[in-house]
Amino acid sequence: MKRYSGTPSRRQLLAAGGGILVSGALAACGGNTGRSSGSSGGGTSGGSGGGGGAISQWYHQYGEQGTEQAVKRYAAAYKKAKVNVQWIPGNYDQKSAAALLTTSGPDVFEYGNGPTIDMITGKQVVDLTDVFGDAKDDFTPSLLEHMTWKGKIYGVPQVVDMQLFVYRKSMLKKAGVKPPETLDDLVAAAAKLTTGKVKGLFLGNDGGAGILAGPVLWSSGHDYLKDGKPDFANADVAGALSKFHDLFTSGHLLLGAPTDWSDPGAITSGLTAIQWTGLWNFPMLKDKLGDDFGVLPFPAIGSSGKPSVPVGAYASCVSAKAKDVEAAKAFVKWLWVDQTADQLDFAQSYGFHVPSRTSLIGKATKLQSGEAKTAAGYLKTYGHPQTPLLWSPKSATAMTDAVDKIVRSGANATSSLAAVEKTVTAELKRIGG
Repeated sequence: MKRYSGTPSRRQLLAAGGGILVSGALAACGGNTGRSSGSSGGGTSGGSGGGGGAISQWYHQYGEQGTEQAVKRYAAAYKKAKVNVQWIPGNYDQKSAAALLTTSGPDVFEYGNGPTIDMITGKQVVDLTDVFGDAKDDFTPSLLEHMTWKGKIYGVPQVVDMQLFVYRKSMLKKAGVKPPETLDDLVAAAAKLTTGKVKGLFLGNDGGAGILAGPVLWSSGHDYLKDGKPDFANADVAGALSKFHDLFTSGHLLLGAPTDWSDPGAITSGLTAIQWTGLWNFPMLKDKLGDDFGVLPFPAIGSSGKPSVPVGAYASCVSAKAKDVEAAKAFVKWLWVDQTADQLDFAQSYGFHVPSRTSLIGKATKLQSGEAKTAAGYLKTYGHPQTPLLWSPKSATAMTDAVDKIVRSGANATSSLAAVEKTVTAELKRIGG
């Protein structure tokens, strides 16, 4: 299945490039952020009979075969209300955000990495803390933290995805290159692995401009925000981003590949030895490469850094304008807290993902061996939610634009990050975080 065709996929929408969760940006989704957009039809619905009232539930248009049928099957099993599943094509995030302002929007809807801070402070979504019950501690803590505002949780994670490096074992062995553990190792490996038509490294057709922000921050010992203040306008981050500009002009990066980073085509076709991509591509990697691929987190940067991977999850949310808020919450609890068998099915049967519940990871048979098990372990050891809740769309746009200019155009990293810091500080003041 082709995952990139010029239309941003769910994975691009959950990418880590500054955490922009709108079509045309990232990372999900994560930021990275899930499953790809597909073409299995749009605007279709299906539901369940029995019970009183009706619940409208929205999903973005997934690409994995069988996903639409699965979510309709889950809905049909709910007997306390009729659930009408709406399959939304196109710019889902924009459509769902706009629909929340009307009385004709969904009662229950998914959103990349949970609702935005503006949705929460604008009282467009409702508090879902009580739907977790005793299961709260079983959900990935870092993801719940991202969906929490002033002690209240506004989204229930559905499934977890991550981005990471994959590499061709045979190519590294032939070149005498060890899997890189630091940024300097990665740069050196890219040079040594570049031979003939093969480039050493692929970070995306934009040279990594769209995915680098989060990993560079975390791997250098920093973050988007720390103690409620910007934590990226410093020499560590500026120096690392400048190295990626050097890499961009070095000739060792693959640029203009037929498919972008969210698709494994560049590495499976032999165009590159190391590629940034996502866990969702493991079935394709296994099919094309067999055991000739390994996995790596984003490498450590400097003496205070350590490896990192961005993780993201679409979350189920309830609109404050739902026809019956309590009925909508009850359905969300039933599906995404109580129905663990369906949650495991959703994570494993339609693509390749990590369940959002810790107790289910051990039951996910596809994650119990080989590179998949190694990658799943990164979630706890190196995982970072793509952006903090207080990272607004305006902050994300400023960061993404700055990283793009630094990496591709050689803009001064120090002054560019300082300008982003001013934007972010103003946004934090506006939000009142």
